[in-house]
Amino acid sequence: MRNGNYGNFEVVVSGAAEPASSQLWVDQGVTPAQTVPTAPELAAQYLSNVLMHPVYEHWNWQRLIKVYGALPDARRAKPRVCKLLLNVASVVEYWQKGKLHVVAGPDAPDPAAIVVAVLKSHKTRFRLVAADMQPKSTDTDLDGQPIPFAVALRTWLQRTGRLYNPHEHTNTLGATDDYAALSAFLRERTCRSRHTWRAYTKELERLVTWCQELDLGPLSDLTRQDLLKYKSHLQKMRPSGRSAGPQATAPKPSISETSQARAMAVVTSLYSYWHDTGYLQGNPAAGLTGGSRAQAGFAPTRMVSLELLALCDAWANRSLQSLQIADANVVRRCAIWILFRFSGARLTELAWNPSQALPRVEYDKVGAITLTVVGKGNKIRQIPLPISCVLVLQRYRLARGLSEQPAALEQIPLIHGEKAGYLGARGLYDEVKAVLLAVASEIEQGDPQSGLLLRSVSPHWLRHAYARTLVVDKRVPLPAAQALLGHASVQTTAAYAKTDLAHLREFVEQGFGDSSERGGKSGTPAQSAL
Repeated sequence: MRNGNYGNFEVVVSGAAEPASSQLWVDQGVTPAQTVPTAPELAAQYLSNVLMHPVYEHWNWQRLIKVYGALPDARRAKPRVCKLLLNVASVVEYWQKGKLHVVAGPDAPDPAAIVVAVLKSHKTRFRLVAADMQPKSTDTDLDGQPIPFAVALRTWLQRTGRLYNPHEHTNTLGATDDYAALSAFLRERTCRSRHTWRAYTKELERLVTWCQELDLGPLSDLTRQDLLKYKSHLQKMRPSGRSAGPQATAPKPSISETSQARAMAVVTSLYSYWHDTGYLQGNPAAGLTGGSRAQAGFAPTRMVSLELLALCDAWANRSLQSLQIADANVVRRCAIWILFRFSGARLTELAWNPSQALPRVEYDKVGAITLTVVGKGNKIRQIPLPISCVLVLQRYRLARGLSEQPAALEQIPLIHGEKAGYLGARGLYDEVKAVLLAVASEIEQGDPQSGLLLRSVSPHWLRHAYARTLVVDKRVPLPAAQALLGHASVQTTAAYAKTDLAHLREFVEQGFGDSSERGGKSGTPAQSAL
């Protein structure tokens, strides 16, 4: 392994380094796009300005006083720098893996290496381009990346079937094979939501795989009978934990009734789109789904009791109290837990969105905090957090070397990652599961049933618990609960009221309490009715 000349931004590769003259880093987050300076010092200054956090800075007493005007102000702004300057002549602050590090000048890493690492951690904003770079494929997803069908699936899709409409005057889509038509469908129908794009891609891959197993296809060749067979195939996929009897073979993948309805809805949407745009001469999927009945029948079933969640809260509090030295990773896990626990946010909503610099936490004048996330349909939603979350979030920022409260224009990822600048959805999932598994290990000897339940809990269960607390326990008005949860329909929010029989019983008692009392004076309610 040989290091390239970082001063000219050469790439570190095995055995050779490509000169900087053939490549540049381009900032695509500004309009028009700008080239990042090639000199490490200038690049660090540029990144500090656009990312709103230090990247690589040298400090001494003279510069501190020049920047902050007076020594007391410098000590308040840079306490760690001032403390270290008592023993050394210069100090370096640098950003690495989502945290701000402070070291003595001689111990500081190469500035160009830090700059390159920061650029790579923001790969959706900063792109490394070469002079001979080939243009990107036109079939791209929401991030500008090629649609992730495997090469074998793409080859299988690049053809047409009997329903294909070859006449350019009526084929308004202009696609000449199923792959191009499928790409157009995904770009148009899922452009507003990253979650919808991922779900649609998964379901269409499932359909293509089934066609390959039965030697059917291409998609534009499937008949209505073929789609009915696929629907029957989905219904026969046994849910997990059930068996078809002693003669049963290896269990098939688990799929619930809701997932079956979702899969067929995607298929129906695809064929309707193809027929409406003239790509197909007929629609074999017409009438295969039941409209919005699946949504109307939504009933949350994955519930965990508040008592078990309280045990998890206590575990997080003990973890924080047992720390003598701030460990950013331990505090991060507790911060992630309280964000899921008290915001009701979806997993993908708490994952960092570089294009919109969300999610973020904001403080008002009295210290109350608000979490802002990007929800389904690319809608921005603000969620007030309870005051109990303030100390944990502030302690987490301090452990990262940041100030207790974020600056007004700060664009630092809310949750940092070790390998990149931020933690993705998979990493957030693992951190929440780590808390649940730790508590399950503590209680499973005395309460094995609860321990087993906690091991099956996922982050989305915390969203259900949050919703149930609002709707059932605290009786928050449904429109307010709907706004907090980001539900498109208030019926989805109202479904949580169906999950608690005791709550419904209490309403019945309240509704008929007066008539019961009157019945006590003039006979039983039954006698009065007679």
